[in-house]
Amino acid sequence: MPRGGGLGNMNELLRQAQKMQSQMAHVQDALKDRIVEGTAGGGMVKVLVNGKQDIVAVKIDPEVIDPDDAAMLEDLVLAATRQGLQKAKELAQAEMSKATGGLSLPGMF
Repeated sequence: MPRGGGLGNMNELLRQAQKMQSQMAHVQDALKDRIVEGTAGGGMVKVLVNGKQDIVAVKIDPEVIDPDDAAMLEDLVLAATRQGLQKAKELAQAEMSKATGGLSLPGMF
């Protein structure tokens, strides 16, 4: 009975792991250029977030600025930020899932 077949399988497994690692690195690099938008107040507050979950811009319509109600603006900014970060997280998870063929890798995102 021939032996050594296990070594070939191990080499193939290692090759596949290296390929997956390369794909994941490419996806992570590309995520910095993917932008999602969180909005609140009917779009009067917008927070732009990249796929690496970095906030890249905050846009506030001047009509929503009320010096007598700063708390409302704070709430809108917070809501838009949360929405943007959630969308960025979902984008990253979807892209990583594609790169890993659906294999779940805890702690990646």
